[in-house]
Amino acid sequence: MKRRDIAALAVFAAVLLVFWLAMDHLTSASDDAELNLVRDAVKNAALTCYAVEGAYPEDLAYLREHYGLGYNEARYMVYYDAFASNVMPDIRVVERGRSTP
Repeated sequence: MKRRDIAALAVFAAVLLVFWLAMDHLTSASDDAELNLVRDAVKNAALTCYAVEGAYPEDLAYLREHYGLGYNEARYMVYYDAFASNVMPDIRVVERGRSTP
């Protein structure tokens, strides 16, 4: 092989590496945005329930049934801890199969 061919191959490999890293970064940012959307949807449904009924719901099933809450349950786990009917519940969303640092 000529030096010119080796240099062209190295440039091509570098371009592929940069492209792969950029796609990985975009995918990660998109996943984080979707996780925040699920968290916001649960929080907004709970706040709507509180505004309409004067109490936060005891569980997610109530929000699904009465306020149309929906999310990809196969992809996300939602932890909804209602302490009291007049205290905002603790809401945490975790993507299934994703390791957390």
